[in-house]
Amino acid sequence: MNTPIYDSFDLNYKSPFGAIRQYQPSTFTLRFPKDMNVSDPVLVMFRPGEKERFIPLNIVDSTTEYHNTYTCTFNPQHLGLHQYYFFLTIDGNRRYIKRSGASLGVLDNGDLFQLTVFDKDMTTPDWVKGGIMYQIFPDRFCRSGIQHENVPSDRYVHENWSDTPFFRPDEKGIIRNNDYFAGDLKGIQSKLPYLQSLGVTCLYLNPIFESHENHRYSTACYEHIDPMLGTDDDFRELCKEAKKYGIDIILDGVFSHTGADSMYFNKFGRYGENVGAYKNPDSPFRNWYCFSRYPFEYESWWGITTLPNVNENNPDYTGYICGDEGILQRWINNGARGWRLDVADELPDDFLDNLNKAVKAMGDDKIIYGEVWEDASNKESYGVRRRYLIGGQLDSVMNYPFKEAIINYVKYSDPVPFRDGVMTILEHYPKPSADTLMNFLSTHDTERILTRLAGEDVGWHDREWQAERYLTDEQYMYGVSLLKCAMVLQFFLPGVPCIYYGDEAGLEGYKDPFNRRCYPWGKENPELIEFTKELSRIRKSTTAFAKGEMKFISCTDKECVFARIDKLNREVAVIFLNKSKYPKVFHLSDYLSPDYSNTKKLHDPHNSADGEINLAPFEYGVVVCRI
Repeated sequence: MNTPIYDSFDLNYKSPFGAIRQYQPSTFTLRFPKDMNVSDPVLVMFRPGEKERFIPLNIVDSTTEYHNTYTCTFNPQHLGLHQYYFFLTIDGNRRYIKRSGASLGVLDNGDLFQLTVFDKDMTTPDWVKGGIMYQIFPDRFCRSGIQHENVPSDRYVHENWSDTPFFRPDEKGIIRNNDYFAGDLKGIQSKLPYLQSLGVTCLYLNPIFESHENHRYSTACYEHIDPMLGTDDDFRELCKEAKKYGIDIILDGVFSHTGADSMYFNKFGRYGENVGAYKNPDSPFRNWYCFSRYPFEYESWWGITTLPNVNENNPDYTGYICGDEGILQRWINNGARGWRLDVADELPDDFLDNLNKAVKAMGDDKIIYGEVWEDASNKESYGVRRRYLIGGQLDSVMNYPFKEAIINYVKYSDPVPFRDGVMTILEHYPKPSADTLMNFLSTHDTERILTRLAGEDVGWHDREWQAERYLTDEQYMYGVSLLKCAMVLQFFLPGVPCIYYGDEAGLEGYKDPFNRRCYPWGKENPELIEFTKELSRIRKSTTAFAKGEMKFISCTDKECVFARIDKLNREVAVIFLNKSKYPKVFHLSDYLSPDYSNTKKLHDPHNSADGEINLAPFEYGVVVCRI
């Protein structure tokens, strides 16, 4: 019998699955063949940099024909990242059990296992769970045509909504990012009925504060909306109207740096000759920044001098952003229901602690997301092990690991890294964070998902190559089929699907700025939009997608079948995805547990016979059961 010694994904070996709360007991189990002369197995648990804890495992079952079973219980006293392995004696020799692959225990050669321990009282906002997010790059979604006041005269505004964004440097070799398409808040407001029809419950807006670059990540003033987008009153009205459609809004907070062209730094004198840290050494903002040779040399974000770094722990800066009635609370009072934090790994722990207190003081329903590209549970930045997800900092993160796992599975059909990638994140993250993960397929920082799936790899191709390169008709049709598969996974895996504006309409595009083209109003792909609406309807039809546990039933290069299990409401949703290029009949009895009853089909595209779901290539089906 091919029974593992240990498998951290399997409840028969580790219970409960995944991250645990402080003081919550966790049981570890090892199984050895009867003919293996094992003695004195020990669990070695430790926090990196601290003393190891040794916990003996005791034999609990020697009555089976093939195996002896040993178990122990670990009671976590400390928050944070823990690592563990086992040692034992076999035939009188000291041996070790470490991790091979994602979860299997093997003798001697391997890596350490991880256990995340999070705050016993940690919760995340329930209103996000089970919903659908939609990310908008404000300049490129919809323009109302309203003439706004106080718009700086040095901005170039495209007349043609379908123009390619500027990407070439000027005569000085500088890419100015000063071309605009005049998308605005009123434009977003006018499309609230459309967003509601997609099932959207939360809008994530890229930066909307005053800035002199079209991406607005170079903040010029945190206190006001950029005049090209509208006014502060326009934002308040947008939040109020969105609420009527069942939609809440979260904002992009850029707190690791400001713009050089800002009221705080004022390198170019836009705000007067005696204002800002660059122009005035006595400026109240002077100590926000670190000058090595005033004023000409200063720390900047990744060496980009138009983005001077701030010292987030400077008391004046922390108070300005995180204090009572500071920037965070100001915009929540104006209608926002949370924040997404740009480059969260560059924000120090003390600042994140203060930020969390400021946001949560406005209500536990306010949410905080962080931009973290790696596994956020074991992330190190600038030599510090981060503690984003153990309580008191972030609620959850942008889920780049899921994005890559989904894309690689859909595009290349290798099931092992996909399954392992999904389960590893779910094992490492606290469940409250996993239930609120921001699950996207593309963003303003990555290629459009259609291009990524069906286009030529961007590789080292420059912007000239990327600019006007589109999919052929054949590539586009194939890309749409793959995109549908990816969206099924995006919508039904744990977390919250986040649609990057225009993905549902068939937008293409390589890297920035070509992934930031304008929404193609009047030229949408209606099939994809209807597909998105159907996914949203199914997602909202059962509580299993809001907080349900995850179980892979079958995952091969040709099919993916998995369950979302809501034990509290005794409901299970099972998703069937035909990943192959050939039709397939799924016989439900081959996949559903005997414990599942009262099966109801939520999506059966061909009205299959009872007990079956017939799927064409790249189609999906969903059934819901009782347990």
